[in-house]
Amino acid sequence: IGEQASLKCTFTSSLPVSERLTVDWTYRPLTGGQMETVFHYQSVPYPTTVGKFKDRISWVGNVAKGDASIAIQSPALSDNGTFICSVKNPPDV
Repeated sequence: IGEQASLKCTFTSSLPVSERLTVDWTYRPLTGGQMETVFHYQSVPYPTTVGKFKDRISWVGNVAKGDASIAIQSPALSDNGTFICSVKNPPDV
């Protein structure tokens, strides 16, 4: 709580990483309910501009090295939940 938290995500692809590669991070609260997109990457990072993680997510990954990790600033107990990392490198998913 209060310190930056890293959420690790690594991937491998049978194809070279291209500009079509996308990374999507979604979040579902521990109490259940609606999933929300908290981060999107395609060539450049697109942190969410709405919701509880607005201005708190930063890109710490390096897709050339198979890393799609993010960091959350000032995590709180209320952030507890399920975070899902999805990487697509068309046509390889």
